[in-house]
Amino acid sequence: MSTWYKLDSAEVLQQLDTNADRGLSEAEVTDRLKKYGFNELTEEPRENLWQILWKQLTATMVVVLIVAALISIALRDYINAGAIFAIVAFNAILGVRQEYQAGQAIAALKKLAVSTVKVHRDDRLQEISARELVPGDIVLLETGNLASADYRLLESSNLQIQESSLTGESEPTDKNAQTLISALPKTEPPLADRHNMAYMGTVITYGRGLAVVTETGNDTELGHVATAIQTVQPKPTPLQHRLDQLGVRMAIVTMFLVFAIFGLGLLRGEELSLMFLTAVSLAVAAIPEGLPAVVTITLALGAQRMLRQHALIRKLPAVETLGSVTVICSDKTGTLTENRMTATFLAMADHRVDLTSPEHRAALNTYTDPSRLLPSPLLQEQPELAWLLTGGVLCNDALLEPEPDRPHEFHAVGDPTEGALVMTAARLGLWKEKLEQVLPRVAEEPFDAGCKRMTTVHTLPPIATPMPKALELVVSECVRFGDISHIAFTKGSVGSLLEISTQVWVNGKPEAIDAHWQQKIREENDQLAKNGMRVLGIAFRPFTSLNIDADETISDRRETLEQNLIFIGMVGMIDPVRHEAKEAVQMCREAGIRPVMITGDHPLTAQAIARELGIVPNDSILTGQELSNLSKQALQEQVEDISIYARVSPQNKLDIVQALQKRGHIVAMTGDGVNDAPALKQADIGIAMGITGTDVAKEAADMVLLDDNFATIVAATREGRMIYDNIRKFIKYTLTGNAGELWVILLAPFFGLPLPLIPLQILWINLLADGLLALALSVEPSERKIMRRLPRPPDESIFGRGVGRGIIWIGLLLGLVLLAIAYRYWSSEQASWQTMVFTTLALSRMGMAETMRSDRDSLFRIGLLSNKPLLGAVLLTFGLQMSVIYIPILQTLFQTTPLSAIDLFICFALSTVVFGAIELEKWLIRRKIKGDSIEPI
Repeated sequence: MSTWYKLDSAEVLQQLDTNADRGLSEAEVTDRLKKYGFNELTEEPRENLWQILWKQLTATMVVVLIVAALISIALRDYINAGAIFAIVAFNAILGVRQEYQAGQAIAALKKLAVSTVKVHRDDRLQEISARELVPGDIVLLETGNLASADYRLLESSNLQIQESSLTGESEPTDKNAQTLISALPKTEPPLADRHNMAYMGTVITYGRGLAVVTETGNDTELGHVATAIQTVQPKPTPLQHRLDQLGVRMAIVTMFLVFAIFGLGLLRGEELSLMFLTAVSLAVAAIPEGLPAVVTITLALGAQRMLRQHALIRKLPAVETLGSVTVICSDKTGTLTENRMTATFLAMADHRVDLTSPEHRAALNTYTDPSRLLPSPLLQEQPELAWLLTGGVLCNDALLEPEPDRPHEFHAVGDPTEGALVMTAARLGLWKEKLEQVLPRVAEEPFDAGCKRMTTVHTLPPIATPMPKALELVVSECVRFGDISHIAFTKGSVGSLLEISTQVWVNGKPEAIDAHWQQKIREENDQLAKNGMRVLGIAFRPFTSLNIDADETISDRRETLEQNLIFIGMVGMIDPVRHEAKEAVQMCREAGIRPVMITGDHPLTAQAIARELGIVPNDSILTGQELSNLSKQALQEQVEDISIYARVSPQNKLDIVQALQKRGHIVAMTGDGVNDAPALKQADIGIAMGITGTDVAKEAADMVLLDDNFATIVAATREGRMIYDNIRKFIKYTLTGNAGELWVILLAPFFGLPLPLIPLQILWINLLADGLLALALSVEPSERKIMRRLPRPPDESIFGRGVGRGIIWIGLLLGLVLLAIAYRYWSSEQASWQTMVFTTLALSRMGMAETMRSDRDSLFRIGLLSNKPLLGAVLLTFGLQMSVIYIPILQTLFQTTPLSAIDLFICFALSTVVFGAIELEKWLIRRKIKGDSIEPI
């Protein structure tokens, strides 16, 4: 049963057959352990190392490479065979390592769930391992405890539980065992709204309570997450899918070429052994065996660059996947915002101060020296604000601590909301430590979730007491009431304070709260809430004399202190958006990527943040409760129009990602909690938070943001696009050159020519061009306006966007150039005719490598020095080619003849034909796209 929250405590105890006072007996525990099993998360059997290795070795492209290596061995080309086997082994080891690490998410979950717990058994309190908990156990809850199973609360006292790991909500949740069933909505509420429940994996941050265990192990909400992680089958990345397609096509083309060239040669009258070697050599040359190495090196270099930008890549294919992303689903807290509650608005009856405005932001002290306590210019101009801030600081348990390595900077310790009050007051010159020395706390009533208030009582100093200027502003307000000994400050929800306030502070004096003031204060509160702020009201009550009776009950003491209050005003707080996140969202839009906010926070807060960031042009929003009532088909129909999701559950997040994927999107999903793990694993690219993220989220993710910053995702997306561009350039370059070789060999027999290239020359070109030159393309810098282009379609072929067309027509042009030089020199019976073909091909491949560095920009614009490794590879390749032509021992090996200066010049001239054709094509492309605001795909 997952609806224990709907039952009152007596019904829960009855159904679980347990007693709140005595607990279970040892005999009952033994029986229930047999029935329910231990309170631990079980996992499905995972693939062993051999199974993972076999999967790596049976990938289509790898099989083609293994066949190519075996053929190389048959040709006694042991160097080429060794290189191919090394590439296969390297990729297999890397793949096995990645998959093994990726399976550790459940282990992290199990660690999270292990703890000890205090239970009532056999009418006595015992401390046992959480693994031994069973449904019906009565558990004692204390501050700092980890909830070790799912509980229904039986008793609670100021109980607060941090549930962000499950719900995504940044604030601790108030818990109340006495929540009325009628207060619960008729439809099933999200976890965050089940205030009489506590769930495995959450932390008790305040108060105490008593609870009964309702679910254990895999039946808990955390267990459901674990099950969801195991059932999610990650899809191959777009790059893996495209490379598999390429492998199949290359295998088919290679087999066709082997039979075609072998048959044509025999018909031409060539020797059987020569034609076999030629056909097989061409088949090996046609396969881009350097591709896996280029992909691995390109991804690894991209991962290193991303690490410098605070993005840690756990799985290399994820680097490229980022470049394919069409939707980024991002959490709000800490990613789009600073994860730092900040007071941004002060409201009194006669004052409104927006602390984010330029004039007031400038008035805030960075940090005044706490020993001097100088008031900020803002407080000097409006001293009444000091009264509001003093109430918020004194009725507060948060503290300021100096940064360890920056003693003049401070951070708040305690509740984030209270910390925001203390920090803001300090920036205005009111330091809590000094305030408490002048107005010491003598009594307090801690925050109560039922009435949503907290009260502290302070004694007043003698009027003549010397004090810093900032505190004079505060004490001068107290003097207005004449001879008073104590003052009580109350902080809480505005509605709660209005119920017990009889006056409002106006122009330095109290006025009766009438209907006008009630309406005005409530409207102000509602407006701040609509702007996504968390609003706290501050009130006070002066006492001419006050005796605190230690024996008085909490309720009686609270009734004494919390009546006839004077309402001072309100403080609006918000987790401010990251400045760089605004720019990143705008860049996403320019790049054709849709940002989507998925958060556990309140809908109004989500809307306000999304509006400020520019995530959506309208305020369309879907809550988790509404989403749960939609069918999968209905969600798929709406998912294109909704960019804000609030109050979501773990299943909701998974449903959103799946719906987007069904619509054909490549989805990136960020998350930091246990609740995010299934969606992170389901997404095409799962992104965990490095600072606030749980181990579970990090293990399930493909990438970890070390700075929890949305802008880092966009920077990584840029890297992903660049990496995919470079892989496409490699494929286009190597297959175009190989196509040129194939065309000249296929067409030569039709012109009566013998074989233009011998097998060893083919393999030599393959080694230089597909090795040195092609690898240097993997470090090509990104092209201009790379983030002004729309994402490529998820189902796009690797030959799309002109790559296949270029391979055919440029390859054919190169083949015709080579055929022309071969026929001209062979028909004039010059012994150097094959060397001319060999050299023209080598020089053409060098020029192609340089001009194919960009799909649009001319080489003369980007410059030779912008890719120095490629320039070095070109110079080295040129030197090696000249060695083959002019060194006698190599002439014998490669059957070449030395070329005259004129012949060498002709080779240079002919090699520029293909270079010029590619540059002309790019010039036509630039003319076509000139003036476009967004680059075409």
